[in-house]
Amino acid sequence: MDDSSALARLDRRVADCRDCPRLVEWREEVARTKRAAFADWTYWGRPVPGFGPADARLVIIGLAPAAHGGNRTGRMFTGDRSGDVLYQALYDVGLASQPTSVHADDGLDLYGVRVTAPVHCAPPANKPTPEERDTCRPWLVQELRLLRPTLRAAVVLGAFGWQAALPAFAEAGWTVPRPRPAFAHGTRVPLDGLDLFGCFHVSQRNTFTGRLTPEMLREVLHTAAESAGLR
Repeated sequence: MDDSSALARLDRRVADCRDCPRLVEWREEVARTKRAAFADWTYWGRPVPGFGPADARLVIIGLAPAAHGGNRTGRMFTGDRSGDVLYQALYDVGLASQPTSVHADDGLDLYGVRVTAPVHCAPPANKPTPEERDTCRPWLVQELRLLRPTLRAAVVLGAFGWQAALPAFAEAGWTVPRPRPAFAHGTRVPLDGLDLFGCFHVSQRNTFTGRLTPEMLREVLHTAAESAGLR
C-alpha cells in the first residue's frame, strides 16, 4: 500500500472514531440543532480528518475543529473565520490554490501542505480536556509517521497544539529536546530533518485583537515553506 492509500485509510478510520463520549455527544448535538445561518446544511457531525496531500513537506497543526466550521463542513479549518484567515495566508504565500475554504467540494488544493489537529472532534467551548487530547494523540502519531518520508517542517498553532504535538512527534520517531521547548510565536526548533515552528493560533480572539496579524502569519508560513523546500 502506498502512502496515499495508507493516509486515505487512516482518514476513514479517524472519521469513524467514537472514543471520547463527551465529544461524540457534543458534535452530534451541534449537528442536530445547527446554527440558524446553516439551517439548510447537513452537518458532518463526525471527527474531521486531516486535509492535504500524502507527500506534504509542511504540516500545519491546529487545535480542534470548530462546532460550526469543520464539524459542519467535514474539512479542517473550513467554514469559519479562523479558516478564512489561515487559507488566505496560505494563498498569499503560494501554498493554496484559492484564498477561501467554504465547503469540502469547493475545489481548494494545497501545495505541499497538510492541515491537521491533535483533536479531531469539535469540543464544547473549543476546549478539549487533557484526557481527550491524549486519547486522540495516536491518530496524529500515525499521520506523522505516514508523512515522515517527505515532511520537512511543521507549524503548530497555539500553546495547546504545541503541548499536544511535541509528544506526538516523539512517538512518531523524531528526537524532541528535553526539557521540551516552550511555546512562543516565531520560535523554531530543529528536530531530526524537520524544523518545528510556533505560531499564535488563528482564533478570532487573536486575530480580532491584533495579537496575530496577517503579516505575522504570512511571515511564519513563508519561513516554514522555505525550510520545507516549498519556495
